[in-house]
Amino acid sequence: MANEDLSKLRIEKTAGAAGQAQSRKPAYRVAALLLIIAIIGLLYLKGVFTPAVQIEAAGISRTYPSQAFTLLNASGYVVAQRKSAVASKVTGRLVSISVEEGSKVKKGEIIARLENEDVTANRNQVAANLNVARANLEQARAELQNARISFDREKALLQQGYTTQADYDAAEARYKKAAAVAAGAEAAIKANTAALHGADVALEYTLIRAPFDAVVLTKNAEVGDIVTPIGAAVTAKASVFTIADMSSLQVEADVSESNLEVVKAGQPCEIQLDALPGSRFRGEVHMIVPTADRAKATVMTKVRFIDKDSRILPEMSAKVAFLSRPVSKDEEKPLTTIKPAALVTRDGKNYVFLIKGDHVVLTPVTLGEQIGDLRVVLGGVKPGDRVATKPLDKLKDGSKVKIAEK
Repeated sequence: MANEDLSKLRIEKTAGAAGQAQSRKPAYRVAALLLIIAIIGLLYLKGVFTPAVQIEAAGISRTYPSQAFTLLNASGYVVAQRKSAVASKVTGRLVSISVEEGSKVKKGEIIARLENEDVTANRNQVAANLNVARANLEQARAELQNARISFDREKALLQQGYTTQADYDAAEARYKKAAAVAAGAEAAIKANTAALHGADVALEYTLIRAPFDAVVLTKNAEVGDIVTPIGAAVTAKASVFTIADMSSLQVEADVSESNLEVVKAGQPCEIQLDALPGSRFRGEVHMIVPTADRAKATVMTKVRFIDKDSRILPEMSAKVAFLSRPVSKDEEKPLTTIKPAALVTRDGKNYVFLIKGDHVVLTPVTLGEQIGDLRVVLGGVKPGDRVATKPLDKLKDGSKVKIAEK
């Protein structure tokens, strides 16, 4: 009986727990709903559910102050005014090359050699002949001196009656013969000297020298090639090197006939090379070639570099700005510029819509002077940044944008 009574004393908790669980469910649902609403609101504020505004964009660029007083722009190429295809005057096999592309050479420096054993042997033979002629001259002069003394003695003795006319005539004949031999020896010296000079010239022709201070641009032959000034043979090379005087580099630019009146000799210029976009070089008009290109209706203008730079190479593409006045020292550095169409004024301050990814950020900027159709930016953005130019009235800070394709 006691055990039966204890079994009846059980506590039923199921109904109470279920009631509490049911009372907590509405709270969880409200919290989840509020979280979802917050997330949706945040995404809305970030423009996720807002369609992207199609915009046009422009870049923040670096501009040189000289653009404000540029009269005319023209394009051309850097050309060496002193350029040579170095070759040999004689035909021979190339046995030595002393330089390569990019080597700096001095005037008269030997840069290649041709085989010259036969020419050297001939020169040595001529030099030996000259030495023989000099020895013969010394012997002839000694004989002439002896003959002169004998002749003078016979002449004195004949006047005193101590010798015969026959001895006097023999001494005179010997003297004249010795004088003729000496004269012949002197002529032989001159002939052999000339022959030696010719042999030296022939030997020199086998040495290829630089005609002026220059830089080697190309090497057109290799050791073992046949070099000939005519180049008629299939495997023969007419030119061994191409060299250029780098101090003679100028830009040859074509100027339209209709714009030629704004160009004059000595006019200041600014040169930009495609290979060196971050640099500008001072220049001036060296000359206007006095002939026109009928097909292009242009006149060639040569612009020389005022400042030399080892980075400037022949055949580089160049752009020339013809200026109304020289560039001052303060105007040599580029400035950061922006198109005025990208500027927005709010509460008396200047802003731009800076593009970052697929959104724009309203960014304050500090402006400077006007350069042509651009405005100088002193702060807020940097070269390489992109900003929206239109439609600015449809944008706000954080707007989602899409750049229109041109």
